[in-house]
Amino acid sequence: MGEHRIDDPGALRPAPVEYGAAVDRYLVAAGLGSASRRVYRISLLGWAWPLVDRRAPTGRERRGARPPVVPLALLDAPETPERLRRALADRAGTARPRTLDRELACLRAATAWWAARGWITADPAAGLAPPTPRPDPVPAPADTPVPAVAVPAGGDADRARAALALRAPLRELTLWRLLHESRATVEQALALDIDHLDLPGRRTKESAPGSLRWGPGAARLLPMLLAGRTAGPVFVTDRRAPTGTAAADRCPVTGRGRLSYRRAAELFTAATRPLDPAGRGWTLLVLRDRAPRDGRERGRRGAA
Repeated sequence: MGEHRIDDPGALRPAPVEYGAAVDRYLVAAGLGSASRRVYRISLLGWAWPLVDRRAPTGRERRGARPPVVPLALLDAPETPERLRRALADRAGTARPRTLDRELACLRAATAWWAARGWITADPAAGLAPPTPRPDPVPAPADTPVPAVAVPAGGDADRARAALALRAPLRELTLWRLLHESRATVEQALALDIDHLDLPGRRTKESAPGSLRWGPGAARLLPMLLAGRTAGPVFVTDRRAPTGTAAADRCPVTGRGRLSYRRAAELFTAATRPLDPAGRGWTLLVLRDRAPRDGRERGRRGAA
């Protein structure tokens, strides 16, 4: 969806009282292209139904359906986070993971922007994540013992492929892909700021500390992760940063802090524990693919 800036020329106007009007204000300020604006509008208006505890239409019924009129103040209601969680779980049964991640990223970006302007006081999307279903077991012949866990054979390359196939929140998937495709250290990846990135070029800018390049997986996920944010750390925590956090380690839009190495490592180990025959989970180091990045490098190695 691409990088965009948030610049609200009507920030001094009174706050809107209706959710749809707040969506319009956000989209105008975001300066999105027409295609991205359409995607954002559809995603954001789709959340109107669960806000009033109704199931959103799906399939053909979704096209052209007029969302209900929702007071913006309803986002501060104590029951709203649970309604959104139920809606996300319900939608997971019909939507692709990529679609769920995009719709959730749009909601998070918009609610953070509204909260920054004082239009809402709570963030109903905080902690919201698509459900992680258990994989269906693969049938085996009656006389074949079935292992409790599908264990990847081989070394780090096999473990990396297995980890990247997991269902996980957008932030974790983006970090894992970036580490795998760029061969960056965890410290390098977590130190990235949004203004370090050249998204169309799939690399960091010349002015950035260090030089990283990544592939199509990270290139697809990064714009969704950054939706609505134009400055601050690329990878941020789920909650607002504690008082006293340095400005360089805090998102100016959401107030969330830079994700720490320890937390990133904990999340990866927990996610990969079912894949580890020892039951301990793996470290982020398994994602650092040491294979050649492109065909030219492979050719050079083959000729050496």
